[in-house]
Amino acid sequence: MAKLRTRKHKVVLSRSAGGDAGITFLLVILGAFMFLPMLYVIMQALKPLDELWMYPPRFYVMNPTLKNFRDLFVLMNTSWVPFSRYIFNTVFISVAGTFGHLFLASICAYAMAKIKFPGRTVMFKTVEMSLMFHSTITAVCSFFIMAAFKWIDSYWAIIVPAWCSTLGLYLMKQFMDTNVTDAVLESARLDGASELRTFWTIAMPMVKPAWLTLIIFSFQGLWNAGGSIYIYSEQLKSFNYAIGQILAGGIKRAGAGGASQVLMMSVPIIVFVISQSNIIETMGSSGMKD
Repeated sequence: MAKLRTRKHKVVLSRSAGGDAGITFLLVILGAFMFLPMLYVIMQALKPLDELWMYPPRFYVMNPTLKNFRDLFVLMNTSWVPFSRYIFNTVFISVAGTFGHLFLASICAYAMAKIKFPGRTVMFKTVEMSLMFHSTITAVCSFFIMAAFKWIDSYWAIIVPAWCSTLGLYLMKQFMDTNVTDAVLESARLDGASELRTFWTIAMPMVKPAWLTLIIFSFQGLWNAGGSIYIYSEQLKSFNYAIGQILAGGIKRAGAGGASQVLMMSVPIIVFVISQSNIIETMGSSGMKD
């Protein structure tokens, strides 16, 4: 009988050490290739103006400088609408939209996965079909709905559609089907727990990787949202829109635009790095059945 390989007292896949080294080398190469766009953005933010417009463009920076970041803060202080307002708008929309989406997607997914009621299969099939349509296709219908509720030119025009995104509902439902057992829920009900308490204290801790992943995906999408076709007031627009205004100011603002892009992408990257293990667990579990 072949001897099982172990690592830190755990049995690992029965492949050779050379196979492990080959896979590790391949993953390092792919990881470096995927990191190149982010590295290029950082290099652009550190380039002086003469290097930014050098042809052919160079991937590396010869004379790194922080002047682009200083120029960005000068522009932020001279803007008609304070940049703190743009940042507040982005943070408020991202946080409100993310946690509203998390709550609604989780409680609806729990009902579809663990409560038997007429029409739940048809309802979930409708959710699955809705994933086929991009938001651009439904933009006209969404605009009429927002206008009917008088949400045009307000935060609600971006927050409410984020709450109603069906991707989070689909993800949470699939994960609850796999990881939340009916026996555990039935035990809680027999002990006198209400349905809401069972959902909050039993089901939600069991699907922690799924809702952490949902928080990251939802937050990233809202953080990168632009001015939106629903918002016209300058005081309500996002930081991403302000970056676009900087980039539209001509070649002299190219350095400040590069610095702003680094600041814009840093927050989602930090959130992702902190929670990457939960994302991997979710992606590995949401498609498997016991």
